[in-house]
Amino acid sequence: MIDFYQLKQILQENNSFLLTTHVNPDGDAIGSEIALYFILKELGKKVYIINHSATPYNLDFLDTDRVIEKYDEHKHQHIFNEVDVLIAVDFNRPDRIVSMQSGFDKSKKTKICIDHHQDNAAFVDYFFVDISYSATGHIIYDLIKKTGIVNLRYTTALPLYAAIMTDTGSFRFERTTPELHLIIADLLNQKVVPSGVFDKIYDQSKFSKIKLTGAALESMQLYGKDMKIAYMILKQETFKKLGAFESDTDNLVNYTLSVEGVVIGLMFMELKEGFKVSFRSKGTIPINKLAGEFGGGGHINAAGARIHNAKLEEYIPKILNKTEEYLKSNSGNNNV
Repeated sequence: MIDFYQLKQILQENNSFLLTTHVNPDGDAIGSEIALYFILKELGKKVYIINHSATPYNLDFLDTDRVIEKYDEHKHQHIFNEVDVLIAVDFNRPDRIVSMQSGFDKSKKTKICIDHHQDNAAFVDYFFVDISYSATGHIIYDLIKKTGIVNLRYTTALPLYAAIMTDTGSFRFERTTPELHLIIADLLNQKVVPSGVFDKIYDQSKFSKIKLTGAALESMQLYGKDMKIAYMILKQETFKKLGAFESDTDNLVNYTLSVEGVVIGLMFMELKEGFKVSFRSKGTIPINKLAGEFGGGGHINAAGARIHNAKLEEYIPKILNKTEEYLKSNSGNNNV
């Protein structure tokens, strides 16, 4: 259970804040940051939003005040020790902010985490975390409604709708409850237009992203004795050839679970240094536990891991073998 009144007290009693989120931010990350920004601005606070990664182009419309900045050590390093509070939004391990980790860790200022992922690392002073929430944006909505810290307005409703919509897979994932639909109705009452939000996030892709999707699908293979595992591979040379970005891979891994009989899907993505693996599962297979064996984490059915200073080709067989072992040990959990 989250102590929303303690969170409200921290936000009200301090004057300046630094908000940041995880590398390669998704809709929940950006939407939650923006909603929290407008809450704090309405309280008269000084607010910075600084992220390791640039905002993906399909989420840029949420930043109506153009306040999100990409981290530059020379420009931003001093802010870690100048603000009163550092807020980790939608992530639970400090390595998820990559270049900002050192400044975040060394700061002596108050640190809080607002998140809905499992397996928190001890890196902040206060955790406002509950894995039963559908999205971090869902938590921020409840902060508004349960405490009355501000009134819900269009400026907060828009990013919160985007946050919840994207993190629930457009309202098809497990935590899409009757209560959540009532929350969405409340956000729509603030003049949020669902078709407009969906169009900007999913139907205005750059040509390079569409081509990257094709390359990912072309690479897909089945694995295992019963062919219940599907995986895709994207290498740096493909990104360079197509002019695509890491953010263009958002949700691509979900195509693996569209194959008949597949219950675990993986996407291997080569980075400039090391690689990233996205893990997905069906039913009650706790895929975050498998990701945890490679230093990652996430939700029961959606998780990820980044492996640095390692070659993708060497790890793919290891991870696939481990995935098959994991599937066998969880054979009773693949009910859907």
